[in-house]
Amino acid sequence: MRIAVAADERVGIADALVDSLRERGHEPLLHGALAEGERDDWAWASEAAARDVAAGRAEQAVVCCWTGTGASIAANKVPGIRAALCADAATAAGARRWNDANALALSLRATSEAELGEILDAWFDAAPSDDDSDRANIAHVEEIA
Repeated sequence: MRIAVAADERVGIADALVDSLRERGHEPLLHGALAEGERDDWAWASEAAARDVAAGRAEQAVVCCWTGTGASIAANKVPGIRAALCADAATAAGARRWNDANALALSLRATSEAELGEILDAWFDAAPSDDDSDRANIAHVEEIA
């Protein structure tokens, strides 16, 4: 799977994230501090990754900044993106299942490498719900302007 990855700094789990995605067989499309010559500010980097998903160049995105909050806000401004800030595996699984999240936001500061592995396991193991109520909520989110 092609996954757009953005980070505003190469600190914390930034490099471990890219390595882990590759080890899992994914193709990371790098943005921000992870890509030579790109603007590395969180808003620009996260927007670039989210636009990859919206345009179909990537199936999902992982966006990162110091807290993960700014990265999630920027990604969520791109139409069609449902970014979820996840600090643990249960939140990641729920974001995929109930919210059909297509962008994972992570904190470079607060996420350990052990937690990163658990979060990615849960993210990739979960699938969007087929429940009518859950699908109706996702459809409604898409309609909100």
